[in-house]
Amino acid sequence: MDVNKLIEKAIEGRSLAYTPYSKFKVGAAILLKDGSYIIGCNVENVSYGLSNCAERTTLFKMISEGYTKNDVEAFAIVANTENPVSPCGACRQVMAELLNKDTPVFLANVEGKYKRTTVNELLPYSFEEIENAD
Repeated sequence: MDVNKLIEKAIEGRSLAYTPYSKFKVGAAILLKDGSYIIGCNVENVSYGLSNCAERTTLFKMISEGYTKNDVEAFAIVANTENPVSPCGACRQVMAELLNKDTPVFLANVEGKYKRTTVNELLPYSFEEIENAD
């Protein structure tokens, strides 16, 4: 897997962001096992609660295009931050539902600095795990 290309795809997604209020553009990309990519961006709304993060946009796009968590090789998120960007709690929970727990996740900035983690490391006690606990 070419991590740099995955991050470039997330940067491509970031370029499409609609952020007239915060001006904080975020992009995300999914590398599928067939070698193709799905990209997404954050989309804001004046009623801020109706905005959608790049991570969720990309994951919802994956599902709407007929893919499942088993089709995913890796996921990347990128923003113009000093250090690699980190997803919000809502995105972590959606990732826990729509990706396998061991899916590699690359948190990055636009300069290519990144940190490799997994879905499970980002949210070790997702709702699913708690509900199935003894």
